[in-house]
Amino acid sequence: MAVLKILRMGHPLLRMRSEKVDDPASNEVKRLVSNMISTLNRAKGAGLAAPQVGVLKRVVIFRVPKERIKEERNSNIVDLTVLVNPKIKILTKKKEMGWEGCLSVPGLRGIVSRFYSVRYSGYTTDGKKIIREARGFHARVVQHECDHLDGVLYPMRMKDMSSLSFTDQLDPEASDLVQARLDTAGSIR
Repeated sequence: MAVLKILRMGHPLLRMRSEKVDDPASNEVKRLVSNMISTLNRAKGAGLAAPQVGVLKRVVIFRVPKERIKEERNSNIVDLTVLVNPKIKILTKKKEMGWEGCLSVPGLRGIVSRFYSVRYSGYTTDGKKIIREARGFHARVVQHECDHLDGVLYPMRMKDMSSLSFTDQLDPEASDLVQARLDTAGSIR
C-alpha cells in the first residue's frame, strides 16, 4: 500500500468529470482503493475521492469517525466505506448548513449547504452492491466526496464566501456563532 500525493485546488484534474469504472472488482481498482485508504489514514481525513489522487475514476472512500459525531447533530459512526460508481438520490429538499474542509483545500474551512438526507448506492471492490440512507454529516461527506467525481470542490458550493477561513484562525465558539447566524439568516451579515 502506497501513500499517494493529494492534488490541491487549482490542479486541472480536480475540475474534470471522472469516468465510470467498468469492473469494480478488478485488481486495478482494488490496488487504487488500498492506496487511497493508506493516503486517507495518513492525512487523517473523513473521505477521499480518486480524482484527489490523480485518478479520474468514479471511486470514493469515506467514514464518519467518532470525533465528527461530537461536532454534528444526528450523526452515527460509519466505518470506512468504499463506493465504486456511486449514485446519490436526494430524499428531502431540506438542506443544512455546515462547516466543510477538504484534503485538496488544506488549511481552509467554509460553510456549505447540503441536502440533509440522501440515499446512496454503489459497488464494493468485491462487486457487491451497497444501498444506504444517510443524514447529517454522513450525508454531507457522501455528497462532498461524490462532488469530486464531477470536478466540484466545496468552495464552488459556498453561497457566502465570508465564512471561508483558515482552520488555525477558527475559534470553536466563534465557529458555532457563525454557524448559528447562517442557520437563521441564510447568509452571514
